Amino acid sequence: MTPTTPDWAARFSDRMARVRASEIRELLKLLDQPDILSFAGGIPDPGLFPAARIQAGYEAVLADPELSRQALQYSVSEGYLPLRRWITERMARDGVACDEHNIILTAGSQQALDLIGRLFISPGGTVIVAAPTYLGALQAFNPSQPDYLDLPETALSDGVDPDALMAGRAPGPLGYFVPDFANPTGQSLTLAEREALLDLAEQLDMTLVEDAAYRELRFDGEPAPTLLALDIARHGSIENARTLFCGTLSKTLSPALRIGWVCGPRAVIEKLVLLKQGADLHVSTVNQMVAHRAVSEGYDQHLGMLRAAYGAKAHAILAALARHMPASVSWSKPQGGMFVWVKLPPGMDGAALLERALAEERLAFVPGAPFFAESADANTLRLSYSLPTQAQIDDGVRRLAGLIGRGG
Repeated sequence: MTPTTPDWAARFSDRMARVRASEIRELLKLLDQPDILSFAGGIPDPGLFPAARIQAGYEAVLADPELSRQALQYSVSEGYLPLRRWITERMARDGVACDEHNIILTAGSQQALDLIGRLFISPGGTVIVAAPTYLGALQAFNPSQPDYLDLPETALSDGVDPDALMAGRAPGPLGYFVPDFANPTGQSLTLAEREALLDLAEQLDMTLVEDAAYRELRFDGEPAPTLLALDIARHGSIENARTLFCGTLSKTLSPALRIGWVCGPRAVIEKLVLLKQGADLHVSTVNQMVAHRAVSEGYDQHLGMLRAAYGAKAHAILAALARHMPASVSWSKPQGGMFVWVKLPPGMDGAALLERALAEERLAFVPGAPFFAESADANTLRLSYSLPTQAQIDDGVRRLAGLIGRGG
């Protein structure tokens, strides 16, 4: 018998039709090219990692015979209890009364989104997202084969008709939002918009996912309550809330530790635990223990340092945009996080501009179209200011402005 090569594409499940490579992940490969000035990767500045504190944590845990046996062993799927209790204390500071049973630790908040998608989204189920939204959330939800619905940019401030919004769609949608310094726009929801979103959630019987990945990185302005805190204030208890809060230490401590969490009603957490057991059993025990040591003392001072550093870079890029960009270009003005959203002149395509930027200026950024679930706005792009120095920021914006000014 002549051996044949399997037609692997024909064997893949239907859900794989929605699984595609991340344009951002592909662009991150450019960071290995030293001549590229990159605004592409929304990743932390490695110079701000508390490496010495993390190293000391590993050394302390592994040098102790009793702790090392625990650290190198299998563990419970819910997560390391002392770290979960520390998280409950942080949540309480944000107006969220909960205990360790309302917390599950995940391999970064990205895994949290994957587990939530598998728990709540059936094929054809409705998922409501902001337009634009975080590309990683779309990737996490896509295998569940949802029917996406973009919420217009001004819907929460201008008002929305729930019946018209959901016409012809499956009831009981999942809603995914980043209220603080959203990826990709850098913008935040006002208190009135947060209340309007909760009103809409109640009208639609919507489960809300609050992605708080950048909440701790506020460098200007006053914080607004979390959606979960506002939800609890309405309904008296986290057990009566419809909001799931996704937090992470990746943006503040280190992405490599892979520490995220979901905070929500116990009935939901218990199901997420079952899904995590089937996925990877638990987050690395030693990483959880080291992370707990790293945040137990001096964490707020560390956050202060991060806010000052990213705030200086944000102010630098906003000043550079104002100084160099043509009048036909507009942009967001974030008070935290890592991103600025740029609106290009009418008719200019962000993906085509990226090709020119790489070829002519050795400059990288992320085109805006992939951040839209439904109708893409192609004349947009995302700039991340987390990695470049202030001098590189000004130089890069100047070069980008010149490219835009030359048209094409």
